[in-house]
Amino acid sequence: MAAALMLRGSASLLCKPRTVHAASLTLVCSRAMASKTPVGFIGLGNMGNPMAKNLVKQGYPVIAYDVFPEACKEFQDSGAQVTDSPADVAERADRIITMLPSSPNAVEVYMGANGILKKVKKGSLLIDSSTIDPAVSKELAKAVEKMGAVFMDAPVSGGVGAAQAGNLTFMVGGVEQEFDAAKELLTCMGSNVVYCGEVGTGQAAKICNNMLLAISMIGTAEAMNLGIRLGLDPKLLAKILNMSSGRCWSSDTYNPVPGVMEGVPSANNYQGGFGTTLMAKDLGLAQISATNTKTPVPLGSLAHQIYRMMCAKGYALKDFSAVFQFLREEENL
Repeated sequence: MAAALMLRGSASLLCKPRTVHAASLTLVCSRAMASKTPVGFIGLGNMGNPMAKNLVKQGYPVIAYDVFPEACKEFQDSGAQVTDSPADVAERADRIITMLPSSPNAVEVYMGANGILKKVKKGSLLIDSSTIDPAVSKELAKAVEKMGAVFMDAPVSGGVGAAQAGNLTFMVGGVEQEFDAAKELLTCMGSNVVYCGEVGTGQAAKICNNMLLAISMIGTAEAMNLGIRLGLDPKLLAKILNMSSGRCWSSDTYNPVPGVMEGVPSANNYQGGFGTTLMAKDLGLAQISATNTKTPVPLGSLAHQIYRMMCAKGYALKDFSAVFQFLREEENL
């Protein structure tokens, strides 16, 4: 327990200095030393839960918080520390990862009445793996910097399966000199950690990726549905697509047609995975960014409308690959 409560300052003789940024003195420890210091993790949902578990597997004591106490129970049962607020996490850990559903949630966790910034220590490293508006990431970074700490955005790609396997891709934005310190933690949860540029560029990469993902999922669902109506066996059609020019992640890794693949949401009544409401949210972020930069995104706009319609028709909590089921029902209207 003493090791779990050890603060970075008490280990300063065994660490080497990290580049000073905005008058904040932060440190990078060797993995052996860092593994003895706690890491805060806020947001234990479908993605955050397995991410935090992978940190624990790598020897990092985790100090956890989630707005829903039941989400913390299994961590508490395993001996991890659970706190009552984000501020309490910041008081006990100077490296914190957040994984939250939306921009308002992120603002509340960082800047709310019991937010991280109420008790953040100078030199703390705060990594936000939520998918939020790039402009909000930049505002959070400014607020964090005023407190003498460091903020980086590091949204993820790969879904729940990759989170469980520790194979996520992290897209990181922030001061480049801080990247190695962030990468030390992120490599415990992902196989790809990519530096994108200043704060907000990680979010930019993520919303571009998810816009393409939504478009390709709709395209895959349409192609599979058409092939089935033309008399093709869905497994055979998927096999052909995946050895042809139509191949994509939505067809070969996350096929939306029930019975084609095992271990994906379409094989489980579209439960788990990446929710339709979250995809609609991410597409909304892409639309805002497209408007702000005067970028034409006609297919992205159409995908946004389709996922919004799905939310309105009872698909909000189903995985976004349920667009196949949505199209099948729509054709019968």
